[in-house]
Amino acid sequence: MTVSLFDVLQLRGVTFHNRIWLAPMCQYSCLARDGVPTDWHLVHLGARAAGGFGLVMTEAAAVSPEGRISPEDAGIWNDDQADAWARIARFIKDQGSVPGMQLAHAGRKGSTYSFWHGGEGTVPAEEGGWVTVGPSTIPFEGYVAPEALSLTAIGQVVADFAAAAVRADRAGFDVVEIHAAHGYLVHEFLSPLSNSRTDAYGGSLENRARLLTEIVSAVREVWPTDKALFVRFSGTDWVEGGWTVHETSTVARWVHNLGADLVDLSSGGTSAAAKIPVGPGYQVPLAAQVRKESEVPTAAVGLITDPQQAAEILASGKADAVMLARAALREPSWPQRAAHELGLSRHDTPYPPQYTRGAWPARQPASRSA
Repeated sequence: MTVSLFDVLQLRGVTFHNRIWLAPMCQYSCLARDGVPTDWHLVHLGARAAGGFGLVMTEAAAVSPEGRISPEDAGIWNDDQADAWARIARFIKDQGSVPGMQLAHAGRKGSTYSFWHGGEGTVPAEEGGWVTVGPSTIPFEGYVAPEALSLTAIGQVVADFAAAAVRADRAGFDVVEIHAAHGYLVHEFLSPLSNSRTDAYGGSLENRARLLTEIVSAVREVWPTDKALFVRFSGTDWVEGGWTVHETSTVARWVHNLGADLVDLSSGGTSAAAKIPVGPGYQVPLAAQVRKESEVPTAAVGLITDPQQAAEILASGKADAVMLARAALREPSWPQRAAHELGLSRHDTPYPPQYTRGAWPARQPASRSA
């Protein structure tokens, strides 16, 4: 059966009214450095919900203070943060979109400057930084070496993800996504480039994936059975001897068997030396390969900018949904434009009632002043 961008997708008890989804994108805008989302997050995410995205995913929400990427990152490690997220989730849902939250721990790539403050290097303690952690003491290029997590600390990370999922549920989110990509903590355990452990969390693929499988199991146990659980992978490190797409397919099957409903395929992040072939849809083949090899639903992301391009990805069976990132920053109402360009009737376009006049064909005069 051919799938279109505006077909409904059902995962457990969650109904996505289309398959154009907002990818998680850090905003570095909790200027009080308390992890509490602000009016910026409400307007940023709310605009994309009003713009017609079927799923609106938050930025990476840290599961602990040391799990943040930068001091200005958002979090979900306390109830004040959950309360602030709740009004955002309500607004997203009121627009007919599904609110989703990405749960994350930055690991050795934490305590960094936000990109408009340089975006590189470790923030020192006197400027609000902290000691970072990882599977091993191997640093990311240009960053301070992390402390290797003890077994007790690993258990605490798993518990932090589960507690964050409970708060996300209470705040009204219908999807949570475990961030296992981009060289952050879970990906650091997966990749042999950053994991040199010799215990139960290092060496074999099963061991390197143990942190992720424990997190998925713990989150699924506390996450309502009718709500969807995603995992974001980097499909490959793009480096010889690193994490591969075949390993991604294998672990995707494992997390699916533990209760994950969909995997979202990005790439890279563990090495500054990666040679990434960036171009239109450059990560789509990863989603297609993982979908075929694992038989797990996938979402594709990465320079998907054109409605016809996005439609072809779904129609050809390369993915079950598409995620937009930078294109959505430029154009909050991208799904509405896609509906026009793909020939949907104005009654089927994803417009809120207040904007339906914008769905009229240009040749049809408005009966009242626009």
